[in-house]
Amino acid sequence: MPLALLALAIGAFGIGTTEFVIMGVLPQVAGDFGVSIPTAGWLVTGYALGVVLGAPLLTVLGTKVSRKKMLMFLMGLFIAGNALSALAPTFGLMLAGRVVASLAHGAFFGIGSVVAADLVAPQKRASAISLMFMGLTVANIVGVPGGTSIGQALGWRVTFVIVAALGVLGLLGVARLVPETGRPEAANVRTEFAAFKNVQVWLAMAMTVLGFGGVFAAITYITPMMTEVTGYAESSVTWLLVLIGIGMFLGNLVGGRFADRKLMPMLFATLGALSLTLLAFTFTAHDKVLAAITLTLIGALGFATVPPLQKWVLDQAAAAPTLASAANIGAFNLGNALAAWLGGTVIASGLGYTAPNWVGALLAGTALLLAVLAAALDRRTRAARASSGNHGTTAADGTVADTAAATGAPTGPARVPAGHH
Repeated sequence: MPLALLALAIGAFGIGTTEFVIMGVLPQVAGDFGVSIPTAGWLVTGYALGVVLGAPLLTVLGTKVSRKKMLMFLMGLFIAGNALSALAPTFGLMLAGRVVASLAHGAFFGIGSVVAADLVAPQKRASAISLMFMGLTVANIVGVPGGTSIGQALGWRVTFVIVAALGVLGLLGVARLVPETGRPEAANVRTEFAAFKNVQVWLAMAMTVLGFGGVFAAITYITPMMTEVTGYAESSVTWLLVLIGIGMFLGNLVGGRFADRKLMPMLFATLGALSLTLLAFTFTAHDKVLAAITLTLIGALGFATVPPLQKWVLDQAAAAPTLASAANIGAFNLGNALAAWLGGTVIASGLGYTAPNWVGALLAGTALLLAVLAAALDRRTRAARASSGNHGTTAADGTVADTAAATGAPTGPARVPAGHH
């Protein structure tokens, strides 16, 4: 794998740290600014909404420059946002800093996914994407717990100074290691938006919203669930978050590896297992050991869906993948916000702290149904191409690699001839 993927992973590490570390220092931030915890929660919500809006906006603006230059600009935006957060004298400026930093999030992962996929052979695209996202998963193991500890010991502002420094490291890595490819051919707003005419792109984003939303329905309320239901001390929640991060790390690697071989079967297996695991969590949350094991599995199964879903979007939007890829990253955060709202609703209705688990199971199960639909539509499309005389070779996972790829038309999820694994 190219060394340039390391630079992308460093950037992903910084972005993942700043996204989630706020949850660990939220009480300190609220206390310093004299606001309530629910008001301080806007630092989480504002970030998520900034990702959803910033992903398509900045990706469209980025069609005017090369992908490397755009990645460097996004890291600069990330640095500025976190520096503003660290130095903010008022809560309003702190929120503004969070939003500025969040604008870089979706576009960085969206453009970075395209760059990572283009750096390797076709049969290794999902693995390359997973290596970039590895920075995000490592952030949940090291960056978030470490940033929380630093924030509690030295102050939350120190945490954001360190995150901004991570951004500087990522910027230097992109500048030095990512190759300059020039502006993509035919990259313009019209061609980028044309990708959304493909129903498969919308299905993929819906699967992202619902599948990863299932994960966040459970882990958003992990603290009250583990302390009030399972019986853990509040100090143990940090290490439970580490377990989730370890699961995400392993699931991301496995998802990337197997998505290059059997993309849709991988999605069927992970989404189905995720739905069952979330449902089981309603019961295992009452036992400390079983709860810890289940949390690790939720992290692993949830992130195992990320590389195949991102690769599916790239392949289905083959003519202009950048905007669709970034929009799919925004879909992750939309799923986070939706799941957190649904989870809070069922808790507020008096169904208890374990109720978000079965909400997550329903979300992941619905994503599985959409995956089945996407696969059926893909088979029908390939059959139609075959009957019209556009025959192709059959890939190892049963998809077809046909001449449509040469024209930029959407093809199956892996245009890889059999025997190239």
